[in-house]
Amino acid sequence: MSRIGVRIWTRGRIRPELSGLVLLTAAALVAVTPPPLAGARPATQPAPAAAAFTVEEQRLDGAVPQEILRRSGFDAVAPEFVRSLRHAGSYAEAERTVGRQGARLWQRAVDLAQGRGPALGDLSRDDDRPLYWARLGLTRELRAWEPEFRLTEAARSALIGKLERSSRGQDSMDFPAGKGHRGLKRIVMTGFDPFTLDRDIRISNPSGATALALDGTVISTAEGPARIETAVFPVRWRDFADGTVERALRGPLSKADLFTTVSQGRVGRIDVERFNGAWRGGFGDNENVGETGLVPVTDPASQPQWTVTSLPYQAITAAGTGRFPVYDNTSVTEIPAGATAPVVRPDGPTPGSAARAGGGGDYLSNEIAYRATLLRDRLGLEIPGGHVHTPVLQFGAGNTDPATGTVTDPEFVQNRLDIIAQIRSIIAVAAGAS
Repeated sequence: MSRIGVRIWTRGRIRPELSGLVLLTAAALVAVTPPPLAGARPATQPAPAAAAFTVEEQRLDGAVPQEILRRSGFDAVAPEFVRSLRHAGSYAEAERTVGRQGARLWQRAVDLAQGRGPALGDLSRDDDRPLYWARLGLTRELRAWEPEFRLTEAARSALIGKLERSSRGQDSMDFPAGKGHRGLKRIVMTGFDPFTLDRDIRISNPSGATALALDGTVISTAEGPARIETAVFPVRWRDFADGTVERALRGPLSKADLFTTVSQGRVGRIDVERFNGAWRGGFGDNENVGETGLVPVTDPASQPQWTVTSLPYQAITAAGTGRFPVYDNTSVTEIPAGATAPVVRPDGPTPGSAARAGGGGDYLSNEIAYRATLLRDRLGLEIPGGHVHTPVLQFGAGNTDPATGTVTDPEFVQNRLDIIAQIRSIIAVAAGAS
């Protein structure tokens, strides 16, 4: 089994406390003055609590992630990143390298999904998982890197943040201007990383796959052609609390004619979520962290309990967009005004109630919908926007056990392709009806 492991190079070095078995220690990274180059710490000697990879990065050495990387050709991405870092002799050079390599990874994944260039492995081109695991290979290398210049905790975190944004398409959602692009509708669409990886590490997220398939494409709508710009977001509570959604979407939404956040939802159906709630329900994220409480936003004094979709849900649900039924989902969970216990309301929230779950639940899919529509309202934008839940992406009938199953199968691929095609059709309907 190949491994994205610890390397030593002539300019800069891997932090010795991150080599060997200390890969399995989970803690936050703090900056240190570069220590003398040394060998691996003996397995019996504990690593400092402040020097470890994240929970997501620790999963990278498993057999399934390594197979996905190898069978997609993305196993070469981290070694290439290491070679590029070797030449960074200053923070400015490192910043340029990180941004360039992150953007290259995103574009490589988009090109693969859209049929450009060679497929360097036997996994289907529509697969979103190589991007996810390759990105973790880059963040892990960057977290372990100790350059010749002093790198503070804040500076390393800034580099990791730049790598995250550039490799997710978050800083490249831009609509081209000029004569050839006049009259194009402008659409923003977002997806997510795979999640619930401890339940089944083979999992793919069709929303992320759709983002890769649609980024930069032009589709036909009843109102003329429309260009779609996409990005993918992490399944981590802390990133959302840090404002990653607002930073990424503020500029693009101000130029867009329509937006839709997309995530994986329920089995066998697509939902247009009518209401989004300002509540975190505590389910564990990709770092195995749960958060419960009010969605943290700026200016909490003006924070509403609910936001509402402005997508043309009636047109979307009435259109024949694909094999999965599409529903206008109006259900929420609320604590009614003056009450203390939560109740389910099938027809939306009542006046003065406190949110406990939007139509999309109380996880990060609900939260990105809440944040994006709240941003729409705070910017005073009168554009259609809201959240769409895809069906759960399922493996084939004989491949459902993660302990014995394979990383892909024909039914799994066809399910993902069908979801991508239907979300594309839904976006076209929404743009044409708006």
